[in-house]
Amino acid sequence: MHRSALTTSIKQFSRQIVYVPKHKPPNHEDFEVLKDFLSKYKNILIVTGAGISTESGIPDYRSEEVGLYARSNHKPIQYQEFVKYPKVRQRYWARNFVGWPRFSAVQPNNTHLAIRELEKMGKITSIVTQNVDRLHHKAGSENVIELHGTGYIVKCLKCPYEISREELQVELMKNNQYMESSFTMIRPDGDVDLPREQVDKFRSPLCPTCEGPLKPDIVFFGDNVPKERVDKVRSEVSSSDAVFVLGSSLTVYSSYRIILQAKEEHKKVAVLNIGPTRADDIVDIKVSTKCGDILPELCNRIGKTPS
Repeated sequence: MHRSALTTSIKQFSRQIVYVPKHKPPNHEDFEVLKDFLSKYKNILIVTGAGISTESGIPDYRSEEVGLYARSNHKPIQYQEFVKYPKVRQRYWARNFVGWPRFSAVQPNNTHLAIRELEKMGKITSIVTQNVDRLHHKAGSENVIELHGTGYIVKCLKCPYEISREELQVELMKNNQYMESSFTMIRPDGDVDLPREQVDKFRSPLCPTCEGPLKPDIVFFGDNVPKERVDKVRSEVSSSDAVFVLGSSLTVYSSYRIILQAKEEHKKVAVLNIGPTRADDIVDIKVSTKCGDILPELCNRIGKTPS
C-alpha cells in the first residue's frame, strides 16, 4: 500500500462524517449541577466511553442515527470466532491493516484535554476507559485503566510474544503491498469495510516465535475482562469519593457494574452523556449534552475557584 494513497484516504475521511449524535446545548442548570459536583469532591473516578471519542472522529456503536449499528449491518468481532477460524482472523486483520493509519492518527479532543486538566488539579484518582484508542494517553493522562484493552498492543494467542501495533504495521505492509486504501467509515476498534477480493488475498500476521495467531490486546465481544483488571477497577472505585461517567451508555456489564459498586458503597455518581444510559434510574446526576460543550468550561471555572 502506498503511503500517498493512505494520506489521501485519511484527508478524505476526516472531511466526510460527523459521529456526534443530535443533542441539546447545555443550559445553566446543567452547568451549575456539574460544577457543584466537581467542586465538592476531590478524589473522583472518571469512567469514559465511546461518546467522548466521537468528537475526534471515531464512531460509537449504539448512538441513534450516527452510531455504527445505525449506519451499517456491522457485527463486532466475536472472540471465539477469532480464536477458532483463520478466515475470521484474515478478515479482521485485512480491515484493521487498512484502517490503522487513520485510527492511529486520530488526536484527543477538548474533552480528553479537560480530563487531563482535572488530573493536574488533583481532582481525579484514575480514569477507567472503555475505549481502545489511547486518546487519553495522547492527551497526557497518567493513571488510565483500559477496561477493554488497547488496539496499540498485539499479542500471540499461544506464547508470551507481543509487539506494538505500529511495528506490526510495518511487517504487514511488507507482506501486503498490493492492498488499496479506500473506505468511508472506521470502526471503534480501528477496522474498516473492504471488498472480499482484497480480504481473500491478505496475508495474516503470525507470531515470529511460535507461528501462532496474533490478536490485538482488545477484549472482543464474548471475551472476559481479565480478573486482575477487574480487581484493580474495584479497588479504584473503593478508594474514590465519587464517580463521573463521560460519554458512555453503560450498556455492557463491565462498565455498569462500576456504577453498581459505587452505589453499594454509597458514593455519588454523575453521568454526562447525550443519550440514555443503563444506569439513569440509579445515578444521582444525569446531564444529557455533548461532553465537549460543557466539560472544558467547567474545568476552566473550577481551576479559577479557590480551594
